[in-house]
Amino acid sequence: MKVICAAVLVVVLASSGTPVLAHHAWPVNMGKLVTVTGTVTRVEWGPPHPMFTIEARAADGRTETWQIGGPAIARMEANGWTKTTLKVGDVVTGTGYQFTDGQRIVRLERVVLSSGKEMRVYAR
Repeated sequence: MKVICAAVLVVVLASSGTPVLAHHAWPVNMGKLVTVTGTVTRVEWGPPHPMFTIEARAADGRTETWQIGGPAIARMEANGWTKTTLKVGDVVTGTGYQFTDGQRIVRLERVVLSSGKEMRVYAR
């Protein structure tokens, strides 16, 4: 009975850790920064990562929807962010690393607000 309980515990712990490991592996090209300018249409300030959605104008004039994700809220707050730093309707420029599969999702490094103020997510 103890062997079965131990085996079940190992399986539960192993399977619960997999999403955490997968979650922290942002599939981005760390060798290429992208910059996107657009209007904030949605702000999600919650765990595991704050996410911002912006509507941007592509080079050909089409509108594109981009999602920009920050690190953990505690890290963003340590760098001066609050849940009201970005608001729906703000025009911002976000810079970060895009998903390698071409999705319009960016792992945020910094944002330039409409006021011109630069907000970083890492103290670099």
